[in-house]
Amino acid sequence: MKKIILSALLFFVIIGLTTVKAQDLSPYINVGDSNSNMEQTTSKVKSVLKEKGFDIIGEYNVENNKNLKVIVYSRLDLQTTVLKVKDRGALASALKVGLKSNGSKITISYLNPKYIFNAYLRDEYSKHKTALQKVTNDVISALSPLGNINKGFGGGLSANDLHKYHYKMMMPYFSDPVELKEFNSFEEGVKTIEKNLAAKKGSTKLVYKLKFTSNKVAVFGVALLDAETGEGHFLPIIDNSHLAAMPYEIILQGKTATMLHGRYRLAVHWPELTMGTFMKIMSTPGEIEDTLEELCK
Repeated sequence: MKKIILSALLFFVIIGLTTVKAQDLSPYINVGDSNSNMEQTTSKVKSVLKEKGFDIIGEYNVENNKNLKVIVYSRLDLQTTVLKVKDRGALASALKVGLKSNGSKITISYLNPKYIFNAYLRDEYSKHKTALQKVTNDVISALSPLGNINKGFGGGLSANDLHKYHYKMMMPYFSDPVELKEFNSFEEGVKTIEKNLAAKKGSTKLVYKLKFTSNKVAVFGVALLDAETGEGHFLPIIDNSHLAAMPYEIILQGKTATMLHGRYRLAVHWPELTMGTFMKIMSTPGEIEDTLEELCK
């Protein structure tokens, strides 16, 4: 009888652990492989997203590598919803698909909307859950028919852990942004950042821009293409299959331009990153900060 009871208890413990694990959110979804070339796959991804009402707001070759491509997309209902979250909620308005060429095939992956919504909107996510779940469902409906895998990868965190995420003790949270510059006005900030991006200052490139004039909020997606400090340097070290993490963002709210701290922004998109690997890119957060700060001068 004792053996039966112990076996039953063990069974329920295993089930409980499995249930908890099943609730974890992966940062990325691997859709599967396309047998088409990069151009054809890009066209197909953009087409299925547009059919669900999404707008393609940018695309670029990550690391300046023709075998790595990111497509950035958004939608009005998503923008309207996340703008209600005053603490940089607009960062969640841009979603991303990654395309990685592996010889004759293109692997399609995408940033999991529910993961990034919970990370960036935190406790506010539950207030807007219905609208955001509609976005998530439409992304899944659009992209999942393009592959036969459709499984999460890149680690996993629960929604509660994402709400208060930081990599290690003494590391920054979402609520610890880096202030890049305080301008005299929102308009001056937009003009300055646009001018510097147009000049490709610091080996950067504007991938997308979302400007909400009435809210005095703007988000700039910035490709980091410097050969020594940019994406081509740090992504191969920490795993460029997570390419849908890119590009990096500047957010201008009112007169103040900020960025998510690199030790938060990189860690939340690479939650399986070991301390040993993180140490190999120890200078990267500071180098990203320097680059984005230059765009605000």
